[in-house]
Amino acid sequence: MTKVYCDIADIKLIKKYNNLNLVKGFTTNPSLIRKAGAKNYQNYCRDILKVTKKPISFEVFADDEINMIIQGKKITKWASNVYVKVPYVNSKGKFMGKVIKELNKKKIKLNITSIYTSEQTKKVLKNINKKNKVIISIFAGRMADAGKDPIPEIKKSIELAKKFKNVEILWASTREAYNYTQAKQLGCNIITVPPAIIENIRKFGNTFSQLTISTVKAFLSDSKKSKFSL
Repeated sequence: MTKVYCDIADIKLIKKYNNLNLVKGFTTNPSLIRKAGAKNYQNYCRDILKVTKKPISFEVFADDEINMIIQGKKITKWASNVYVKVPYVNSKGKFMGKVIKELNKKKIKLNITSIYTSEQTKKVLKNINKKNKVIISIFAGRMADAGKDPIPEIKKSIELAKKFKNVEILWASTREAYNYTQAKQLGCNIITVPPAIIENIRKFGNTFSQLTISTVKAFLSDSKKSKFSL
């Protein structure tokens, strides 16, 4: 089964999607939290945790190993449902294996983010044990935006992770509802989806005929509202 996580930091929306059975967890990042209007990172994240008990990822935002480890140890203490999000590399391109290994050893649940290749997945797997929970987030949508096919790399990553019962592969940077179908076909453990696409997934099941009629109705409605004439 491929679990759907909602990729959002807006507390009102988290309240809404927390009540949906379809949504099994949440992912955030510093950009989403900033966009949501947070002034204090820790306080805002703690407010989110008052709303949901489902798994949720909060990312470190330091750019060096020592401070990433310090932040990771702080973030994990916020609640038992928290995953600490750690980037595969820092802004200088240095692999954060030391951070991943240290936090994993401390039994901290991790979400390793900004993964693009199966080689990167392999490197992460070499730095974790087979006990403590780890999510590996593969940025499929951003790969596609760059004109690259994400499917082969995700397939290889899923195959590599099979030996690790504690590891889940996550389809990240979702661009369209059909990505959910693709993620399920591949056997991804999780797909993280923005709210607008979750709404489309909830509408799955319409026939092509129904889609045709609803599309024509939408165009007709807009033309009437615009009071177009020829």
